[in-house]
Amino acid sequence: MQFVSLKNFYFYSMHYYKNVLETIGNTPLIKLNQVVEDIDATVLAKVETTNPGNSVKDRMALKMVEDAEARGELKPGGVIIECTSGNTGMGLAIAAVVKGYRCIFTATSKQSKEKIDLLRALGATVIICPSEVHPDHPESYYSVAQQLYHKTPNSFWCNQYDNPSNVLAHYQSTGPEIWQQTQGQITHFIVGIGTGGTISGVGRYLKEQNPQVKIWGVEPHGSVLKSVHETGKVDISQSHKYATEGIGQDMVPVNVDFEIIDHIEKVSCKDAALMTRAILQKEAILVGNSAGAAVAGLLQLKKQLKSSDVVVVLFHDHASRYIGKILNDEWMEAQGYLNDTNRLVNS
Repeated sequence: MQFVSLKNFYFYSMHYYKNVLETIGNTPLIKLNQVVEDIDATVLAKVETTNPGNSVKDRMALKMVEDAEARGELKPGGVIIECTSGNTGMGLAIAAVVKGYRCIFTATSKQSKEKIDLLRALGATVIICPSEVHPDHPESYYSVAQQLYHKTPNSFWCNQYDNPSNVLAHYQSTGPEIWQQTQGQITHFIVGIGTGGTISGVGRYLKEQNPQVKIWGVEPHGSVLKSVHETGKVDISQSHKYATEGIGQDMVPVNVDFEIIDHIEKVSCKDAALMTRAILQKEAILVGNSAGAAVAGLLQLKKQLKSSDVVVVLFHDHASRYIGKILNDEWMEAQGYLNDTNRLVNS
C-alpha cells in the first residue's frame, strides 16, 4: 500500500488569488422568485455584490486604472481623482491600496454616510459637494474633481462618465458572463442607468450575439435620460432632485449609447426603496436601491413579457451601503415612504 504525503498533497492542490483584484468578476446568476411572482417569465439576478468592493463598479474601476497605467497617464506613486457616488470610488480605492496609489474623491451630499466612511477607511480623501447644483457649477462634484486634477501633480482623473474603459469593462467581462451563464437564452437585460457604462457595454455585447435581445434601462423620476432617448434632447422640465443613489443623471454622459437601449423606464424613489426592502425580505439578497429600482421598473413592464422569456436584471451593490437610509425606518418615514404595513419586521 502506498501513502501520499499529506503535506505534498496540499501543496500541489493549493489554489489562491495573488491579490484581491483577481477576485473581481465571475459573479453569480440567481433566480428571483417571490418579488417577481407576477411576471410570466424567468427572471435571473446578476448579483454583483460578490465583487471585493461589493458592487459592479469594481469591474470598470480596475479597467480604468489598468488602461491609464498602460497609456502612461497613471504613474507609480500617483493620485487617482474621481467624482463618485461611492461605488466607483470603492473599486478605485481597493485598486489603489493594492497598487500603491493615493485617492481623492468628490461625492455629493446625498450619498449615504456608510459609503463615505468606507472610502475614508480605505485611505481615500473624500470631499463632499452640494447635490443640488448643476454639473457645470464650480461647486458640483464634477467640477471640483476636474479642478483637483488640474492642480494636483502626478494625478489621473478617471472621469467615469466619459471614459471608454468604463464601457469596455462590461463589454469584455459582464456581457460575456451573462451570455455564457444563460447559454445564450437571455431575451431581456434590465439595469439602472448611471454613467451608462454597464448598460452600454453589456448591451453592445449581447446584441452582437443576438440582435433580438432587448436592452431596458431604468432611471428615477428627476433624471433626464429617458427624454434624451426618446427625443434626442434634454427636457429640463424633467430634471429635479431625487433620493435614489447611483443611477439617474442631470446631464448626458458620453458613455450612454442610446442606440443600444431599446427602452428607458422611470420609477419613483419610493417604489425603488420599498422594492429594495422586499428583495431583502423575500429573496434574502442583500442589495441597494438601484436593484430595487431595476426590479420595480421590470414589474412596470411585465405585460411585455411572456413565459418563454429569460430576463437578467443586474443588482449593482450591497445593502450595507444603505443601513442609515433604505434600511432605516426613521429615514424612510422622513421621505414619506412608510406606513403601518411596510415597516421593517420587529422595528
